[in-house]
Amino acid sequence: QVRLVESGGGLEQAGGSLRLSCAASGRTFSSGTMAWFRQAPGKEREFVTTITWSRSMTYYADSVKGRFTISRDNAKNTVYLQMNSLKPEDTAVYYCAARIGIEALGVNTRTWYDYWGQGTQVTVSS
Repeated sequence: QVRLVESGGGLEQAGGSLRLSCAASGRTFSSGTMAWFRQAPGKEREFVTTITWSRSMTYYADSVKGRFTISRDNAKNTVYLQMNSLKPEDTAVYYCAARIGIEALGVNTRTWYDYWGQGTQVTVSS
């Protein structure tokens, strides 16, 4: 089992920045795919970005490309989401997800991921 815990959410003004963290614990793994999704009130959970664990290959949704950056620190078993130039439409609960043992880019299907965190709220004011 893998446990994912997100942190770093909060309230930020439009144009500002936030950095989210997703700490993985439990089963150790040397390969896999980590992702961030988000869910705004009344909307479906949507894909944001992925990173492969061993090679750090990344893929972004068009809505965040150029503003968000995903990275990982294998030694800390942690994935980060640096969010710059925030917009009110970025307001959502952000979830970390993981698929262990398989590395793939741009998989935006929620059911493909084995593990999920509890989410962290990001609110961007205009």
